[in-house]
Amino acid sequence: MSKRKGLSLDEKREKMLSIFHESSDVFVLKDIEKLSMKKGIILQTVKDVLQEFSIGGLVKLENQAKKLKTDLEAVRKRREEVEENLREERQKKEESEDRTARLAELRKLKKDTAEASEKLSQYKDNDPELFEKIKQANDLAKDAANRWLDNLFSLKSWCKKRFVGKEAELATFFEENGFDDSLEYLE
Repeated sequence: MSKRKGLSLDEKREKMLSIFHESSDVFVLKDIEKLSMKKGIILQTVKDVLQEFSIGGLVKLENQAKKLKTDLEAVRKRREEVEENLREERQKKEESEDRTARLAELRKLKKDTAEASEKLSQYKDNDPELFEKIKQANDLAKDAANRWLDNLFSLKSWCKKRFVGKEAELATFFEENGFDDSLEYLE
């Protein structure tokens, strides 16, 4: 029985580099370990080879916790800078008579705008666009009513032709249901 010979360090490096060359993804250590095992590299040497790659500048190893702490520190620093700028800007805006007068004028203009909007809403029933829409709807309803009246006259005519000799009964039926010859078209 012959023993299986393990991979040399150079062979392990080449196979691990091929993993990185096959995909340009960012890998998690567990993923690299799984892919390396498929290539025949034992689990104990994966971290050693990665460390060599990191030293040689072939891969970049990052600890996510350290990266998050660094990012958090940067955000906190930026927040402090913004808060400091805000304090400085507030100090620059000293209360002066001119500024106070302009703020009062701004409040008055906002109040006037609100009152004008309220007044305008009172007249929305007299809106020409709304009036035009109502007029169009009225015309449409009138056309529909005239069309139904046409249909009723057509039905009455058809019934007279179909039921010859029963004109009196038909007239009674139509009058009982609110249709007689006195109906006129709408104009």
